[in-house]
Amino acid sequence: MNNDVPVDIGRDAARDAAVRELSDPAYRDAEPSTFAKVLRWVLNLLDELLSGISGIMPGGIVGLMILVALIIVVVVAVRLRVGKLARSAASASVFAGRELTAADHRRAALAAEAQGDLAEAVRERFRAIVRGLEERGVLDERSGRTVDEVARAAGARLPQHADELRAAARLFDDVWYGGHDATVDEYRRLTDLDLVLDGARR
Repeated sequence: MNNDVPVDIGRDAARDAAVRELSDPAYRDAEPSTFAKVLRWVLNLLDELLSGISGIMPGGIVGLMILVALIIVVVVAVRLRVGKLARSAASASVFAGRELTAADHRRAALAAEAQGDLAEAVRERFRAIVRGLEERGVLDERSGRTVDEVARAAGARLPQHADELRAAARLFDDVWYGGHDATVDEYRRLTDLDLVLDGARR
């Protein structure tokens, strides 16, 4: 019998044979998982994208990576600069609007505290401290004085309270220009400093 003679089988029989063969578990086990297929598709897409960009980018992939790094540096620098400008512009002056006495600012601070508005309470209590120092001659009455200038000038004249004054100025800045949520304890420390400085004279 010649084994080289092809065996002629019908179309239906061939299909059934193919189905039986492909239903073998060995074929199913060899198939990649759905996750592997998706991952391969994503990687191929990313590779095509990077290849397309690097083709028109001087230096290829390395040039692209350097460009991305430079963009990140510029974005960070701009954000830092804008933050500083916004903060310095906002903190141009301790006082705004009509001139009030230290007692007026203390009443406003107490009212804000009673309403649960600790940010406003901190601002008004710090203003009470500054106005009180001006009224008692520790600081000269000067409009446009910044928070940092208050801390430096008052700390120089009252060195025993210099650290507390710097901390108060930082709290004022953090709450009003840094978005920090004031706490009751922080406001209480500011109130205590106001009471201590109330009798201070140059």
